[in-house]
Amino acid sequence: MDPTISVSKGCFVYKNGATRADKKASGKRKRATGGTSSLLGKEVIGQPFYDAYTHTWTQMNEHIQRLQQQSYARTLEQLVEFVVGQRQIEEKEEEEEEEINEILPTAALLTGINQPDHLSHFETFTQRLHAQKAARVCVLQSRDCPTLKAAIEAMVFSLIEGEQHQEDAEEEEEDRDRKRLRRSHCTIRQLKSWYSNNFPAGERKKSQQLVVILPDFECFSGHVLQDLILTLSAHCDTLPFVLVLGVATAMSAVHSTLPYHVSSKIRLRVFQTQSAPTGLNELLDKVLLSPLYAFHLSGKAFKFLTHIFLYYDFSIHGFIQGFKYCLMEHYFAGNAYALCTDYSKALNRIKLLTHEDMETIRRLPSFRPYVEQINDCKRIIAVLTDDDYLKKKLPQLLRDCLLHFLLFRSTLEFFTELVGDLPSCPLGKLLRELYVNCLNKPIVASPEYKECWQMLSFLSKEEFVAKVQRSLARTEHFLAEEIAPLELGEACMSVLRPQMQSIRQLLDDVVMGTLEQMPAMATDESRPAASLTQVASRQELKAQLLQRTQADKQHQQQPTTEFARSVHKTLEHIETLLVRGHLRALQDAPPLHELYVFSDISTVRRNIIGAPRAALHTALNNPHFYMQCKCCELREQTQLMGSLPDLSVVYKLHLECGRMINLFDWLQAFRSVLHANEEPVGEVAQEQIDPQIQARFTRAVAELQFLGYIKMSKRKTDHATRLTW
Repeated sequence: MDPTISVSKGCFVYKNGATRADKKASGKRKRATGGTSSLLGKEVIGQPFYDAYTHTWTQMNEHIQRLQQQSYARTLEQLVEFVVGQRQIEEKEEEEEEEINEILPTAALLTGINQPDHLSHFETFTQRLHAQKAARVCVLQSRDCPTLKAAIEAMVFSLIEGEQHQEDAEEEEEDRDRKRLRRSHCTIRQLKSWYSNNFPAGERKKSQQLVVILPDFECFSGHVLQDLILTLSAHCDTLPFVLVLGVATAMSAVHSTLPYHVSSKIRLRVFQTQSAPTGLNELLDKVLLSPLYAFHLSGKAFKFLTHIFLYYDFSIHGFIQGFKYCLMEHYFAGNAYALCTDYSKALNRIKLLTHEDMETIRRLPSFRPYVEQINDCKRIIAVLTDDDYLKKKLPQLLRDCLLHFLLFRSTLEFFTELVGDLPSCPLGKLLRELYVNCLNKPIVASPEYKECWQMLSFLSKEEFVAKVQRSLARTEHFLAEEIAPLELGEACMSVLRPQMQSIRQLLDDVVMGTLEQMPAMATDESRPAASLTQVASRQELKAQLLQRTQADKQHQQQPTTEFARSVHKTLEHIETLLVRGHLRALQDAPPLHELYVFSDISTVRRNIIGAPRAALHTALNNPHFYMQCKCCELREQTQLMGSLPDLSVVYKLHLECGRMINLFDWLQAFRSVLHANEEPVGEVAQEQIDPQIQARFTRAVAELQFLGYIKMSKRKTDHATRLTW
């Protein structure tokens, strides 16, 4: 058989001594092909909405990366110090001549339950060790280490070839000619030989550590893990191994997996990373809810993404990708949404809006109330028909929206400090919880709000004054740090600071208030008593009784001391100015707020939370839905054509069968569909099946079995069992 003939498609390389061109040509070739390509066409990339989307996402992504690096930088620094510090420990042990050479230094990094999210920790850790040239790092995944032999081979190959491969990536022509190490030759003896050749005996005190990272400790087989640790500890006297374990659950998992004869061979030190909920709250407070960005999520969309995180995966990366999808959906709705940016950039983009973009703005739900409040008919007609007139009105409308969200975010800081630590936290304890509650509905009308206000009125003088002062200080700090550098920061502070000053004046009255009883505003004798004898019907009697009950209730609720009256007045002032004035629900937001807020939760739910069963059925029953090819277009869902993919034909035929499917009948039906346009030759033609058709049928049935729709029957060898209904 010809050596270039194969059952599967492939390419065959004959090494005839040819090498690549010089480095300059290779570098030019790399630069020529190194540019990133987009799946979108130039007609999309050149649109203003795409420019606004890329600019916003680039800024937010850089901000997220900086925040994540800062969040676990301290833990990684301690981990790097632990690895580098093993040299000094080894030197002391050599000087003291202690016989503890078989103790393996081990670090346990508690990463949290979501392992894929924390792989970035180990990548950053590896990069820092490589940058300091302090160690050679090997990352062993549990899927690559089913046995001890496979684990040793993967470890040795990564330690020896990994660093060399990075160096040779820059010199590819030398890498092609160099003889690489085979997996079968990767043994501890080979590693010792390599280490002794690269680091002579006199230089081993300055040599690099050999770091072995197991990022998914719980997924390793217990026997493989124990044997690997014993093997590494047995060679610690000649090879400077350092073991790093990524523990997702708790340290009890380490103690339960490693028996005493194994745990006695390691010197364990535990490192704690930031928990996922804490990282999410920090990400939300400092990035996604930051006033730096004009884009906002509605309360329902925000709550939906946080619920996926808290109740499903604890994946911060997944939350960021879901937020990115919302960002894409918002901007890709049209060029009108390119106005969701800084105020000065939005003013420049107003000139680029077309008639279709202006019609998009007119179709916004909040545009109709804006038109209805106009009293002049001529202005109404101009707003609805004249694009130039509406463009002149847009700067003020956009400014009102941006200023509203700045005031909302600043007031939210005050409100969070005010009610966030009350007993049982009726409105929520975190900033994100209050954000959702304030956007979803008018918060003043909720019973939780009334409960919070009642708790605040029951506080002592010291507690109430301290709480309001902390709220004012937090708001002032937020205004100075976050709002002041913004374009509309001065306008926002000019609105909030007089209101905060008035709250301080009322707080002085609370401090000076006494607990002495005040004379009642109206006594029971001074109040007019309603006569219950002069009634003509039961309805009048009921109305008079209800009126008297309400009057008595209002009289009882009136504060009786100067301190209580000052507290009541302060809370009423906070409610009027801040809560009702700035913490308005999304339905009461200024006109055109839809340009800045994404609220299409149905689209997000449909695309983020997948339905694999429905998607597979749609793809196999109607391939045209995804492939969009003319040959697969069906007039009816039940139609069968030979131009459909083999897997689709086999799937649609299996839907017509019962629980047991005869493979021969299935094959005959498959062949009849493929040759539906051909005339039958006779019974002989039915018995003789083309081997190519039989091979296609066999492959399609195997794929259907792989997808889990059928399984081969053990009762009847020529039948398949259907697993779906």
